[in-house]
Amino acid sequence: MSTEEKGVALIIGAGSGLSASLARLFAADGYTVALAARNTEKLAGLCEETGAVAFSCDTAVPADVDRLYGAVDALGKPLDVMVFNAGYRARGPLVDLDPADVEKALMVGAHGGFMVAQRAAERMLERGKGAILFTGASASVKGYAQSAPFAMAKFALRGLAQSMARELAPKGVHVAHFVIDGGIRSDRRPPDPARPDGWLDPDAIAGSYLQIVNQPRNAWTWEVELRPWLESF
Repeated sequence: MSTEEKGVALIIGAGSGLSASLARLFAADGYTVALAARNTEKLAGLCEETGAVAFSCDTAVPADVDRLYGAVDALGKPLDVMVFNAGYRARGPLVDLDPADVEKALMVGAHGGFMVAQRAAERMLERGKGAILFTGASASVKGYAQSAPFAMAKFALRGLAQSMARELAPKGVHVAHFVIDGGIRSDRRPPDPARPDGWLDPDAIAGSYLQIVNQPRNAWTWEVELRPWLESF
């Protein structure tokens, strides 16, 4: 990104952990931060801390996505960065999965990713600049037992990112996909003295996202894998 005044960094699927680290980092770097989640009440503290604004959005609902981007446009600044973190987990043995839960996982995590990325691309292509970042997981490249819906959504999201990168990069829009191959440290995953740095640090992950946003366009990457140094390949 250039040194001119920064616009909006939109984080979709916002919550604690990585999204909060991203909000803090983008705000500190001069962006106007917009957060989107199904439940915005949980974002009140983060908004107060970072100056971010929060909008309610279910990425499985097209009308919600349209309202979200209308609200972001009303902020009066261009959309510079869109980060897609949303997802829905449905677990269990294959034969026991509820088809409605599988459909929701795909609608939120894959089709929702397409819809929000399409809206972001429309705005960024007009300016010939911007960054669209997708948060993937280990399941983006390897499907685990009893986690088929999550793997299906994450595989689809990775394919979307790869296709978009090839189409949009020549037009000035940087698209990148992040394979977060490991657990992220949180209140539920506190540091383990027996395995120092066994969890991914959300602040360190956020730093990698910002590095990608700031990559010069003559050396763009479309995918980054991040894992703890103790994690096996």
